[in-house]
Amino acid sequence: MLNRRITAVAAAVMSSLIVSSCGTSPGCRALTGAGIGAAGGAVLGAVGGNPAAGALAGGVAGGVVGGVTSPRQVNAGRAPCD
Repeated sequence: MLNRRITAVAAAVMSSLIVSSCGTSPGCRALTGAGIGAAGGAVLGAVGGNPAAGALAGGVAGGVVGGVTSPRQVNAGRAPCD
């Protein structure tokens, strides 16, 4: 059971990092990063018993990562807000 939980957490974290910053402008990257982070955080939070706290933490982390990275560092393509 623990290995399954660790695998799920690792997969969600890696997926969030890979696509956390779509778009070209810092604002758009922060917005998409926050959305993707919140979704991933909600999933991880549900595993831990508190999806709202997970979504909040994931949204904040995703927004920060999206806002401070450049398209050259992480680029998952164009976003709807571009």
